[in-house]
Amino acid sequence: MLKFEIITIFPDIFTGFLQESLISKAQKKRLISIRTHYLRKWTTDRHQTVDGKPYGGGPGLVMKVEPLYKAVRDITKRKTGKTRVVLFSPRGKQLDQKTVRRWAKLDRLVFICGRYEGVDERVADHVADEVVSVGPYVLNGGEVAAMAAIEAVSRLVPGFMHDEDSQTKEDHPQFTKPEVFSPESGVRWRVPKVLLSGNHAEIARWRQKRLKKN
Repeated sequence: MLKFEIITIFPDIFTGFLQESLISKAQKKRLISIRTHYLRKWTTDRHQTVDGKPYGGGPGLVMKVEPLYKAVRDITKRKTGKTRVVLFSPRGKQLDQKTVRRWAKLDRLVFICGRYEGVDERVADHVADEVVSVGPYVLNGGEVAAMAAIEAVSRLVPGFMHDEDSQTKEDHPQFTKPEVFSPESGVRWRVPKVLLSGNHAEIARWRQKRLKKN
């Protein structure tokens, strides 16, 4: 069973995600395990402070290293096989399918979800094993990135997909009924004839050509 451990200050964001579709079924089948950890549990002051003003000046607040270090330390102190600690950050290496395949071979993934204006750089330097971005854009926090990563990795866990071939198939143009759709008078959107031919070799060539075009 592949275990996902998520460190966040907004654990409720994951409530619906964990209870729906294939992610929910995979947890019930014990193919994957997903746990959220409320970062404020690792603070020591009565206000449960997880952020502070950046040294050197600058706007906003930065997440503190101490609670994140303690959270990762406590979560990973129990040895459960191969583990990687991942910090999500816009400055990280962009997540790709090669990384997803590598992660799917692990026993446990610990995801650190940043917020505010970022995370103390000592987390990237000394706590996380790798820093990853899910795209060339900036999110409000790492929670959405964590969900995207969980879906991508879980698809490669044996038994997760109903159709095992769907794990590795490329995303290609798809059509279904009706063969002709007319959204307005005089407009006719047709399914490409090659897909109706039954010639699988021609269909494969058409799909590859269409992928390159896009």
